[in-house]
Amino acid sequence: MRRLWLLFAQTVTVCLGVLFIVATLRPDWMSSAPTPPAKPSAPAPGATAPVGQVSYAAAVAQATPSVVNIYTSKHINVPLIPLPPDPELERLFRDIPGFSRRKESTSLGSGVIVRGDGYILTNYHVIEAADTIAVALSDGRETSAELVGADPESDLAVLKIPLPDLQPISFNGEHKVQVGDVVLAIGNPFGVGQTTTMGIVSALGRNRLGINIYENFIQTDAAINPGNSGGALIDTSGRLVGINTAIYSETGGSLGIGFAIPAQAAHQILEQIIQTGTVTRGWLGIEPQDITPDLARAFHLKQTDGVIIASVLRNGPAWRAGIRVGDIILALDGEPVVDSIGFLTQIAPLPPRGEARLTILRDGKKRDIEVQIGTRPRIRKP
Repeated sequence: MRRLWLLFAQTVTVCLGVLFIVATLRPDWMSSAPTPPAKPSAPAPGATAPVGQVSYAAAVAQATPSVVNIYTSKHINVPLIPLPPDPELERLFRDIPGFSRRKESTSLGSGVIVRGDGYILTNYHVIEAADTIAVALSDGRETSAELVGADPESDLAVLKIPLPDLQPISFNGEHKVQVGDVVLAIGNPFGVGQTTTMGIVSALGRNRLGINIYENFIQTDAAINPGNSGGALIDTSGRLVGINTAIYSETGGSLGIGFAIPAQAAHQILEQIIQTGTVTRGWLGIEPQDITPDLARAFHLKQTDGVIIASVLRNGPAWRAGIRVGDIILALDGEPVVDSIGFLTQIAPLPPRGEARLTILRDGKKRDIEVQIGTRPRIRKP
């Protein structure tokens, strides 16, 4: 029995010695916590981005071949003697021999290939009064462009180029743009070359800016600068959301307030210009005016929605239907009329010679009047 006890004591002593040596020399062997995983190394150049990393490279790669640079030139008469900025003086001296000299003026902008057969959408102010129009593609090809038609009232124009293997951009279709959506602006700012900037949709339905007659802009804080006009505003899938048109700026550079024409409206104008060479809009021959609080009190109205008729063109569509000055229009074909800008926008897409129903308020009573839509006269610039 004594011998077994001695054997047990020696075994315990040896085990404790081994445990002491291990704890002293390799304490990590004694820890029960799992070894943390090794930190991943940085990906090699050209490798795919890790899962979860945000990148819009695919959207840009899809849309970039569809965005072009536009260069225009025109000849202008420059007076040899400085004159005050008076149109009447300029018109008076314009035709006097030797008073002015012709000078070539150049400008730049952007455009978007919208059809594989060469049609390009851009802004009217990019190509206005141009003698020559040149287009440079992202793949290095260059060519002259033909003006198919223009719509100054929406500041859109359609060009056509005679090149094969073009990649048209995809429209956003029925996908509804929302405030807060991420968007990318692609264009040629300041002529530095094709550039992409990122932002969000800041607001929708911007109007009363004094830029165009018909205004329904998408506002974005994606950087838009001179030269971006006519370029593409795309979503994160590379689809066309709008045509970049204007900026609000006190310095000439981007202040984070840019405006784009919605793609759906641009597509409708594109199709009309391709088919007929011009844009036809509905017209009633009236001058609507917003209902101010003072007018609402004067007419004993409980709301300020709707428009009051300030003038009616004699023998125009509204006149023939019986609309008179002082009538208040509340709805068009059952759709509420909110203000004068919105009312003009509601009338514009109506087909000429078609019928529309106006809900009006006259002498405190509502009534419906059927009116035949006319064709809006084209405004000619001097």
